[in-house]
Amino acid sequence: MTKRLAIFCGSSKGKKPDYTQAASTVGRIMSEQAIGVVYGGGKVGLMGVVADAALDHGGEVIGVIPEKLMTKEVGHSGLTKLHVVATMHERKALMAELSDGFIALPGGIGTIEEIIEVFTWHQIGYHNKRCGFLNTNGYYDKLFGFIDHMVEEGFLSDKQRNELIVSEDPEELIRLMTK
Repeated sequence: MTKRLAIFCGSSKGKKPDYTQAASTVGRIMSEQAIGVVYGGGKVGLMGVVADAALDHGGEVIGVIPEKLMTKEVGHSGLTKLHVVATMHERKALMAELSDGFIALPGGIGTIEEIIEVFTWHQIGYHNKRCGFLNTNGYYDKLFGFIDHMVEEGFLSDKQRNELIVSEDPEELIRLMTK
């Protein structure tokens, strides 16, 4: 049973309103399905949108934020629980410990780094948790093109590639992540 999913996403909202809408939908759906949100703890960008949407619908929201980012990302003060940790390494380890799976929404290099790291952990057997991408407006298409190139060149197996869960629809993605 999936109790919580970690959400990796931007500390900005990006240029397209669809990103904000998708993040809000993810937070709402998760709370409606009693799935807790574990995320980076910020009040800004898509991070804040996901957290606020889940909270607005009565959901559990757990933030994990390094001390250094408390002021930069404006740590969210209205969460169910906010863990302030010393480093990014501690942040990612605690988020992984608290979560039953991982979803990347649109975001920057930090979002990519976080989802790729947990996918790597899955690939080498550190956990058996699902890793998914919300591919809003094809945001991750170029990344998947490169991942497919890894398969073509023999650096990633088809089996491993097919373990990534991808959808443009928040409801479908959450359903696939929790089945």
